[in-house]
Amino acid sequence: MQQTFKLVIDCPDQLGLVAAVSRFLADHSATIVEANHHTDQQAGRFFMRHEIKADSFNLAKANFAEAFAPIADQYQMNWQMSDSSEKQKVALLASHESHCLVDILHRWHSGELNCDIPCIIANHAKMKQFADWYAIPFHFVDFTNQSKQQAFAEIERLLANYQIDLTVLARFMQILPDNLCRKMAGKAINIHHSFLPSFAGAKPYQQAYDRGVKLIGATCHYVTKDLDEGPIIEQQVIRISHNDSAADMVRKGKDCEKTALSNGLRYHLEDRVIIHQHKTVVFA
Repeated sequence: MQQTFKLVIDCPDQLGLVAAVSRFLADHSATIVEANHHTDQQAGRFFMRHEIKADSFNLAKANFAEAFAPIADQYQMNWQMSDSSEKQKVALLASHESHCLVDILHRWHSGELNCDIPCIIANHAKMKQFADWYAIPFHFVDFTNQSKQQAFAEIERLLANYQIDLTVLARFMQILPDNLCRKMAGKAINIHHSFLPSFAGAKPYQQAYDRGVKLIGATCHYVTKDLDEGPIIEQQVIRISHNDSAADMVRKGKDCEKTALSNGLRYHLEDRVIIHQHKTVVFA
């Protein structure tokens, strides 16, 4: 995989933005391998992502911020530059269902997801077998014999010790406390077993079956203190019919969950997602 730099920008929409950034990159011999632009006309906001061939760029990454500052200041830019050779550290949190966890582990092991996975944390000890298979450190956090406050404090310590960049709730069925949600804003993603907004509460597939729905799906979103209402990254749907039982819907729904979560994770790792207020721009 060739090394690239990814320059991601959002700022007020104004004349000359693309020209200014393109001229800056050209002045430093940058070869652009992918370019994406979007203007939110209602919000008056401009979004940009440029992927640059690293060995073509004659400006050291350490010097980029200083050199780019005049343009960033002029156009009031929020921006970040990342290096594909610097892998993010991703922690996987799981409960008793393994399909999303195992799918991510397989995609990571096969090289589809460009990240490191330093640990797996679960509140069900049986998830250790999958961590052992992929030789990843496993941590069981007991939510039964200690308070939730103590359990989440333990999780928070683990995330800090491993210097985690992104936390993935791979069907982790515990609600994160508000303080942890705020601390991990934009750095934690969840998979919801419904095409949001949809059936709330327990047994969503049974509720969908009882209502005779014709589409089911799953939603990958960022974690916020408002349960299942964070900015949406990716959604998957599948058609079903009267011939499908509730068990069929569970099986098909799990496929949607795996695909939505893996896509959402990849988009985040590749810096394709820009959060603006309660929404995202995804340069997929």
